[in-house]
Amino acid sequence: MHSAARGYEGFAGRIGEFTSESDPAWRPRPTAQEGAPNIVVMLVDDLGFSDLGPFGSEIRTPFIDGLAADGWLFTNYRTAPMCSPSRAALLTGLNPHRAGFGFVAHIDPGYPGFACELPAAAPTLAESLRAGGYATFMVGKWHLTLESRLHDGADRSSWPLQRGFDRYFGSMDGFTSLHHPHRLVQDNSVLDVAEFPDGFFLTDELTDRAIGMIDELRVNERRKPFFLYYAHTSVHGPIQAKEEDIERYRGHYERGWNALREDRFARQRARGIVPAHAELPVDALADGDRIPHWDDLGADERALFARHMEVYAAAVDEIDQSVGRLLARLDELGERENTIIVIASDNGGTAEGGPTGTRSYFSQFGLHGAVPDGWVGDVPRELSEIGGPRLYGQYPTGWARVSNTPFRSFKSSTYEGGVHAPLVISWPAGAASPGLRDQFVFVSDLAPTLLELAGVVRPEQWNGMAALEVDGDSIAGILADPAAPGREQQYFECVGRRAFVDGEWKAVSPIPPTRAQGAAGGTWELYHLPSDPTETRDRAGHEPERVQALAERWREEAWRNTVFPLDDDGTLHSVRPDTEASLSEPVDLVPFRPPLERFRSARLTVLRSFEVHAELDLEAGAEGVLLAHGDQGGGYLLALDGDQLLLSYNAYGAMRRVRASAPGSGRHRVALRVRADLGLRWSLAVDVDGVEQLRLDDVPMLVGMAPFTGISVGYDYGGPVDWEIYERHRSYRFRGGRILSLRYAPGERSPEDATVLRAIEQEMRDLVD
Repeated sequence: MHSAARGYEGFAGRIGEFTSESDPAWRPRPTAQEGAPNIVVMLVDDLGFSDLGPFGSEIRTPFIDGLAADGWLFTNYRTAPMCSPSRAALLTGLNPHRAGFGFVAHIDPGYPGFACELPAAAPTLAESLRAGGYATFMVGKWHLTLESRLHDGADRSSWPLQRGFDRYFGSMDGFTSLHHPHRLVQDNSVLDVAEFPDGFFLTDELTDRAIGMIDELRVNERRKPFFLYYAHTSVHGPIQAKEEDIERYRGHYERGWNALREDRFARQRARGIVPAHAELPVDALADGDRIPHWDDLGADERALFARHMEVYAAAVDEIDQSVGRLLARLDELGERENTIIVIASDNGGTAEGGPTGTRSYFSQFGLHGAVPDGWVGDVPRELSEIGGPRLYGQYPTGWARVSNTPFRSFKSSTYEGGVHAPLVISWPAGAASPGLRDQFVFVSDLAPTLLELAGVVRPEQWNGMAALEVDGDSIAGILADPAAPGREQQYFECVGRRAFVDGEWKAVSPIPPTRAQGAAGGTWELYHLPSDPTETRDRAGHEPERVQALAERWREEAWRNTVFPLDDDGTLHSVRPDTEASLSEPVDLVPFRPPLERFRSARLTVLRSFEVHAELDLEAGAEGVLLAHGDQGGGYLLALDGDQLLLSYNAYGAMRRVRASAPGSGRHRVALRVRADLGLRWSLAVDVDGVEQLRLDDVPMLVGMAPFTGISVGYDYGGPVDWEIYERHRSYRFRGGRILSLRYAPGERSPEDATVLRAIEQEMRDLVD
């Protein structure tokens, strides 16, 4: 146990005991049954270390500023390099790999550290608190369920309600559109809506739902404490915001990313967020080869890049607004004083947008492997559309570097830019000694801390098994005493990139080792963090023995935490269980039902040929959407539009449409045939009663996470594939006849599909036997 946890006695005493009132750190702490604190954990997606006002940002965050001013602001908080691992560690108190999440929940290679399912023997923070008498609520991004188990017929044992939450509303997936969410789940069921009203914005909706859950509890139970886990979908891509908030930042970023980075760094040093001797990394250390010099850009490029950052700033502002609305309601209820509020990020800012950013997010996100020459990563659109519902964007790498000021590198890296994140904790009733804290704290420390502050004991048995021992330790002692020691050691790993912190020293290996080099081998760098917190001076050449010792300690911790195997050949992404094969069998879809879930839809179409066969019984004047798959980020749509048969294809924002005369009244067979060609291309054809009517050749294949919105039949759900159709007809529900049947029939896989299905579950059973 870390020494920080042993300092708790001076903070609040033990349950049933009283500490001398002469001790300025003393506060009485009630049990969970009477007067226990409410707990709100607000987790922000892909937020960089410097993006909040207290950490040096120019972005307007007055409510978070207020929480930091009266609470604790942590300058040495670290998390995992990616989102799902951080969330798993936060909710279990385990290290990410021991919690089953060595990567985000989009792989399933069959290894314990990459199971992408929370262990059954690890009670979540919600489960522990509920067992201790709390009501438990969650809104927002879950991202802790295998994507193959997100569909409506899946085993729900890893869904939020089954892992300790009484109520849930949000997106089970890793992200979604804020204007037109691709799929929302309420409790255990998909939300059945055809379209969203004008002005709908998910951040506002999540806040409404969170406040509603609290209100409904208080109507029925005045004294029961609650735990609210609010997991924002912002500011993960696609980065979107409301136009009135974007307008607030118009012109703020015309000076460019170098100037803004210098400004943030100066404020950080002035406020003590970073020490005065810290250096701002430059040139190659600051990813200079990936970031254009602002002074070398043309006027159009500057305007484009500035607009991307205006949208990002507006999204952060909207997160702060959600904090303000929640605080206002707690004040009205008289519960603000006794509510613990935690605000944190799940990893560093991301460089997914590339050097120039993108207005075509899905053209480059979620791809594993090279794309063909000539692949379009950014389909040009009007600047005013960036941030709005018609465009899925991501800001450029230069702004991500500003987000991570003063650190180097980005999300998924084990340099500080990937793992050093903001953390603010507020608890007016228990703030005995608020202020800055520079102790090393890791994300797995948060669950034990909150349980201790709540007076709830984590169960020793769970699901008929001995509960897994936590890796984190309570930091309650640090809250009480600015001089209390923090964590000493922690390993990090992400796609083979490694790091190990031991006291004042950090060893970093930014490149996965080869198998011949071994787990502790390969290239390692060494940094002395007190004198060089921004990793600018590699000491490995001067202290090879220390490097070797830290590398060996990393290897030992990796074995203890089920980190192996390292992803040195890409198999963690390409190998999947053969139990997923059934998701690629032909499926008959029912008209007007909620869309088929994203991953279930993708198994029918992505990286393969496929056909869709529909039987129609048409009346005169029949019109509307027959099928739609995707959204403004990419997709395809087949409709009867007036007297025409329409095929729309949205190639990451580049629209193509072909039309022919619509079939007349009576029964007809309509088939959409999609052929996978080399070079990640598709050719599409539409037959009516066996005769080809429409054709689109040589279009970019929708790959990676596209089409993101699942298949809807009889209407175009949510984010539309074809905006022109949406403007005239909204979801364009089919009418004037019947869709008698509609079947998706997957065909041959593309030669460029590297997926390998293995009998992983049988192999695991054989090992046990």
